[in-house]
Amino acid sequence: MQNTKTSWNMKHRTLLENLFQAAVQAANPLAGIRAHLPPPPVGGRTVVVGAGKGAAQMAAALESLWPDPLSGLVVTRYGYACPTQSIEVIEAAHPVPDEAGLVASRRLLDLVAGLNPQDLVIALISGGGSALLPAPPPGLRLDDEIALNQVLLSSGAPISAMNVVRKHVSMIKGGRLAAATKARVVSLIVSDIPGDIPSFVASGPTVADASTQEDALAIIENYKLDLPTGVMAHLRSPAADAPRTDDPRLSRNEHHVVASAGLSLEAAARVALTAGFTPHILSDSIEGESRDVALVHAAMAREIATKGRPFPRPSVLLSGGETTVTLRGDGGRGGRNSEFALALALAVDGLSITALAADTDGIDGVGDHAGALVDGGTVARLRAAGFEARKLLAQNDSYSGFEAIGDLLVTGPTGTNVNDFRAIIIE
Repeated sequence: MQNTKTSWNMKHRTLLENLFQAAVQAANPLAGIRAHLPPPPVGGRTVVVGAGKGAAQMAAALESLWPDPLSGLVVTRYGYACPTQSIEVIEAAHPVPDEAGLVASRRLLDLVAGLNPQDLVIALISGGGSALLPAPPPGLRLDDEIALNQVLLSSGAPISAMNVVRKHVSMIKGGRLAAATKARVVSLIVSDIPGDIPSFVASGPTVADASTQEDALAIIENYKLDLPTGVMAHLRSPAADAPRTDDPRLSRNEHHVVASAGLSLEAAARVALTAGFTPHILSDSIEGESRDVALVHAAMAREIATKGRPFPRPSVLLSGGETTVTLRGDGGRGGRNSEFALALALAVDGLSITALAADTDGIDGVGDHAGALVDGGTVARLRAAGFEARKLLAQNDSYSGFEAIGDLLVTGPTGTNVNDFRAIIIE
């Protein structure tokens, strides 16, 4: 079989992978947790709860720092667990909830319900917690929450809008986990949300926000979401209302973002500068349809490549955030980052531009890859392998093409999650 990587500038490919690794390493929660540790409670217990793709690694980091006895439970995605000492780690499904997540939600609620005001709850929250904590309200079942998630994931709605809907169809999200206990709650958060809004990460199980059920209904109308009858009935009932930011049950609580996309982009920028490329961080909170965001990035990269503006060559464009994909194809495989990469490849075909788009948690959507790498020769390599890039994009099937030419980025679970990372080299 033809070597489909022959046109790659391997120096650039290696630099892209190094930039991604720097971004992931900067999102290691240990330093952030150390900086925001609360004092141990006097005369009370310390109980740890948590959810997200990085929850197990956060639990291990906390255990290495905490001076007193503690116990607790965190839930993470299948394959994302790591060894811990006194904090139990259980695994559940992501991005579509399952029975294991339902059991985890019940156990977390039970764990905090019996605590007293002198006790301390440390909540370890990271991206992915929404799917890992299904807790349908009375009258609804797990199947209803699964259907809700499937509709949201294929809708093209931004993650912030998805989470407004999710937190109003739950017994644990939207600050409800914190409201279920008399203990003080300190939340340590690894943010995967554009803008690093704490109440949006994992749909805010321990942090309330100002969104209302009317906001959730407006999102459903705006995106024409076809939800189960029972879900809609619940959203129109008083039971859908969530704790507000001024809820007295939350008055003693505090929360801290301990890692974020912004810090990861800054770390990657330092690596790029050392390699002789001037870095330009566009934003750490870009949202929108993946293929549309790719076209904007490509337009800027082409302007630099062909006209030397708005930045001189050699440059590296860096951005973060969380894009979305509206499913158009039938049975395609991919993810928002590999779809971004494919759309970008089409737009920079033939130019001396190389790029990487990947999820910092190591998994792009539901595949086994973090994202993909592309350059000005990607479209030609796909064609040589029997694929038409535009057809792949139309079918949301970026994975098949990138797998065939060996340009998937496969890292495995990274133990953290600060949303997407994109780097574009123009020389």
